[in-house]
Amino acid sequence: MCDSCATAAEATTADGTERGGGLSRRGLMAGLGLGFGLAAVGLPTGATTASAATASAKNGKWANPALGRFPAGGHYGAPRGGAAHAGQDVSNSTGTGVYAAAAGTVVRRSWGGGLTGRTGNALVLSHGGGQYTYYGHLSAYRVALNATVAAGQRIGDMGATGNVTGPHLHFETHSGGLGVTVAPVAFLTARGVDLGGGWPRIDPGASGATVVVTQQLMTQRGYGLVADGQYGTVSSDAVKRFQNAKGLVADGQVGPATWPHLVYTLRQGSGGSHVRALQTALNRRSAGLAVDGTFGAVTTTAVRTYQGVNRLVVDGEAGPVTWQALVG
Repeated sequence: MCDSCATAAEATTADGTERGGGLSRRGLMAGLGLGFGLAAVGLPTGATTASAATASAKNGKWANPALGRFPAGGHYGAPRGGAAHAGQDVSNSTGTGVYAAAAGTVVRRSWGGGLTGRTGNALVLSHGGGQYTYYGHLSAYRVALNATVAAGQRIGDMGATGNVTGPHLHFETHSGGLGVTVAPVAFLTARGVDLGGGWPRIDPGASGATVVVTQQLMTQRGYGLVADGQYGTVSSDAVKRFQNAKGLVADGQVGPATWPHLVYTLRQGSGGSHVRALQTALNRRSAGLAVDGTFGAVTTTAVRTYQGVNRLVVDGEAGPVTWQALVG
C-alpha cells in the first residue's frame, strides 16, 4: 500500500464501507499480486467533503478503474504519520490494467500528479463539474497529457513507483474542486460502481456502452431491443418483464441480482447478440473489436488479453467472472 499518499490538511470522513481493510471479491480471483489532485496556486488543498453531498444517479457513465483487493490500512482516511490517506488502494500485480473511471481529459501526467504528499507516476483526469480522479504509482502511462478519454478506457498500468510497500493503484476521487477529496468507495457506489469488484448498477435514464451491452443481452434473451445506448422506457419495461420472469424484484435496475441471469458463458464458435454484447464490453475496455456477433479467433484473443492484463484465469472463455470485470 502507499507509505505516503496523504495531505496534512485532510480530515477523515467516517465511512464504514471504507475501513474494513479486508479482501474484496476480487481478492479471490486467480493471479493476484501484492499489494495522485493538484497543489496549484490558489486551489484549496486537502479539504474533505461528505460524498453524500454529491449523490448521483447510477447513470452508466462511471467504470471500475482496476481489479484487485483492498489491502489492510489502504482505505480512505487511514493515518499517514499525522496526516490522512487521501484515497483507496487497490492491490494487484505490476502491469495490471488501470482504466478511466469516467470520460474526461488528462490534466496531469507527472510524478505525484502535482499533489502534496503523493509520489510515483500519476495521472489526473478532469470530468467536468468540479470532479476529478487520480491514479497513482503507475508503472506505465497509456494516454498523453491533454488526451480525451472514455469511461473504461485503459489509461495506465498498475505499479509500485514512489513510496510504496508493493504494487497497487492509489485511487482518489475529488468533488467540488481539485484537492477536495471524498471517499472513493462511497463516491463510486453512489454512481453504480463497486470499487471492490462487484456487478455494477444502472438505473432507468442511464446511457452509454453498458446500456448497449444490456440491450444486446436482452435481445438475445428474446426481447428485441434497439441497441441505442439509451435506457429509456422501452428498455426498462423490458428489463422489468425479464426480472419478473426470473422471480426477481422488477424495479428496472440492472444490478447484482439481474446481471447473472442476463449474461451468457461464451467461447469461440458462439454467435449472436450476446457476442455483440461481449464485443461491446471489451471495446469499452479498449479492445478495438468489430462488433459483428461472431466469437472467432480475434475475439478469443481479445478475451484472453483482457483476462491476462487483469490477472483473471486466462482461458479465452467469457464466463461470469470475466463479464463482471468487463461491465464493472
